[in-house]
This record gives sequence, structure tokens and C-alpha cells, in this order.
Amino acid sequence: MSRLTLSGEISDDEARRLFAQNCVFVRGCADLDSLPPPSLPEVAFVGRSNCGKSSLINALLGRRALARVSNTPGRTREVNFFSLGDTLMLVDLPGYGYARAARSISAVWQDLIFNYLRGRANLRRTALLIDARRGVGELDRMAMGLLDEAAVSFALVLTKIDKLSSNELGRVTSSVAQEAKRHTAAFPEIFASSARDGLGLGPLKRQLASLTRQ
Repeated sequence: MSRLTLSGEISDDEARRLFAQNCVFVRGCADLDSLPPPSLPEVAFVGRSNCGKSSLINALLGRRALARVSNTPGRTREVNFFSLGDTLMLVDLPGYGYARAARSISAVWQDLIFNYLRGRANLRRTALLIDARRGVGELDRMAMGLLDEAAVSFALVLTKIDKLSSNELGRVTSSVAQEAKRHTAAFPEIFASSARDGLGLGPLKRQLASLTRQ
């Protein structure tokens, strides 16, 4: 069990109240010089393009269109900041791997995103989203390696679990948990979620809300 437990530090009601607060778009940043001042604890969301990242952020907030949702991989190109109740900053990072023949994480992604992750003192955790239908891929492992290198704590979050049977979900969760053990910066708890059905959002909200107490 990790230092931040799902049941100990923050209640369901506290987490729900936090995520029910007003959430406003702060700014989109295409370079490090335009980042907002690090005034709030931050949690960043990252994952392969089209993994359901924007949909998950909207579902956590109970909104339909705060974070833009697109069927076009790679649409998010900026680092987008959202202030949740002036208490927690949610950061939507550009997806990686949108090029048709992508064999590595692009230099542009590494330059902007890796430097943001490595240098942001108020970043409490990165939620690395994995499409449950695909499992962990080569590019996801590269991203985890970069997070290990940057010593940035990350939690693996399965998305689109409504597309799987319970047996399939059990297998992919076990596989992802084994992958997490290989990475020094990985948070030990695996979160499984569905933005469409609202499955698994409660535990993830509690974990993210607990970061405001660090």
C-alpha cells in the first residue's frame, strides 16, 4: 500500500466537492516561457494520442466540453492549464505518437513536455493514460522512461474500460501493474476508468484530491 491511500487521507465527499467546484481555462502554452506562475499544486494528464485524455478530464469535472475532445489524433498541441476551484491545477499535455509511422516520441514533445515535467516544482503527479483496449505500448514505455529520468511521480490510468469484459479488464490491469513495477517513478495503484460510463472516477478523484494536501 502506498503512502497516499485511497481510504485514509481524503473522503469521497471531500473529493466530490473539489471536483464540483468551478473549473476555468487559464491558458494554453506552446513554449516554456509562457507557462503560468506555479501557484497551485498541479496534476498533469498525458498519454498516446486518442487515448481518451480530454474525455476523462471532462468526466472528472462533470463537464462536456471544458477540455476539447477530437477524433483527430494529435489535435492538442499546447500545454493547457485549468484551475479547479483555485485549489488544484489540471494540466492537459499534448498526446504523443500521432504520426502515422511514429517510432519514437518526437523531439518537439520531448523538448516542451519533458522540460515542463522535469522543471515544474509544484507538479504533484502525472496521470499517464493507457487505452485499456491496447494496453501498454512502446511509446508508453518511452514516456514512462522519461518520467523515471525526470523523477516525476506518475500513476497509470486505464481508459475506455467499458469496451472490455471483466476478464479482459482483469488481464490488462494485471499486465499494466507488472509494467508499473519496472519503473521507479510509477505510483503503485492502477486506476481503471470509463469517461463514458463514469466507471472508476471516484478512486481517481480521491487520489488527485489528496495531492492538494502534500
